[in-house]
Parts: sequence; structure tokens; C-alpha cells
Amino acid sequence: MEIRLASDLQPDSIVDGPGIRTVIWTQGCSHNCKGCQNPTTHDFQGGFSVNVEEINKELDNLLGQQGITLSGGDPMFQAGACAKIAKHAKEIGLNVWCYTGFTYEQVLKSKEMMKLLKQTDVLVDGKFDINEFSLNLDFRGSRNQRIIDVQKSLKENKVILKEEYMKERTHKIEVPRKKHVYI
Repeated sequence: MEIRLASDLQPDSIVDGPGIRTVIWTQGCSHNCKGCQNPTTHDFQGGFSVNVEEINKELDNLLGQQGITLSGGDPMFQAGACAKIAKHAKEIGLNVWCYTGFTYEQVLKSKEMMKLLKQTDVLVDGKFDINEFSLNLDFRGSRNQRIIDVQKSLKENKVILKEEYMKERTHKIEVPRKKHVYI
């Protein structure tokens, strides 16, 4: 089975979920969110195709990673292929985060997307909304997006949020300015 990617795997990410993770950037998205951080991943014909087994072999050789993050683009547009990657990741002890512009409720209505959802530990759902953008959010770009504990949600038949990641930081992070030194 083939998957279309936007780039090579990106190991050692610390911003796409907790811990040290490898990000898999899928190619293709039709949500067209204003202010999207990855507009080059929207074209469904962009990027390159690779066999899912090649991705799984790369995952087997990773060192020091705690999980993978499926992002893009939108992984739900290639849910079958991403589900195979996610299943393999879980088999080798990695947790799986997935970002999508679809809502959890929309994903539940799709047989194909459910394949991926069942292999996912945490889903960050909803379109990026520039009007809800904040730099004080962990692992999401806008306040409307939810960070969902998928397995608990499926078990309890209702959305269970990962509350530890949902709070917006209220303190300002100051970036120190360097003093100019003239010689």
C-alpha cells in the first residue's frame, strides 16, 4: 500500500505531542484553513509516494522516540495507509498522535477514518481557526481545536479531553533581547 508524503520522516520533534516523537507529514488536504502552517501540503498531487512498509522499516530503526505524530496535510485523507503505520508503531511500543481538520464526530461517521482512529491514542481535531490562534496553547494552534483521548472516548462513547493539554497558559513568556555590542 502506498502513502503520499510531504517530506521525509522528521524524528526528534518536541512540539508535535509530548516527549520525543517522529512526525510523518502526509500530503493532501482540502480544508484550506486560513493561516495554515503547512499550505504546501494541501495539493493531493504534491509530495511523493512511498510504500507503507518502507515507513514501518524506518520506524523500526528509530532510536529514542516515544511516539509518532501523523500530521500534514490531513492524515484522514489517507486513513487506510496511516492506520497501517499507526498499528505498526503501536506494535513496537510507540504512542500515536494524529492531527486532523475533521472533528471527532465527523471521523466517527467514516468507516475508512475509523480504521485510523482505532489505532490512535490522541487526536487533535478541528480546523485551524486564525481567529482562535494563540501561542499559549500546547500542541494545537487554535482554541477551538480539541486534544482527545481517543481510546477512553471510544470506550465511554463520548469525547474525553486530555485536560492536561487543554489549558491555555496565562503567563507571558518573555524572550530576552540581546544588547548590541559595538566594536
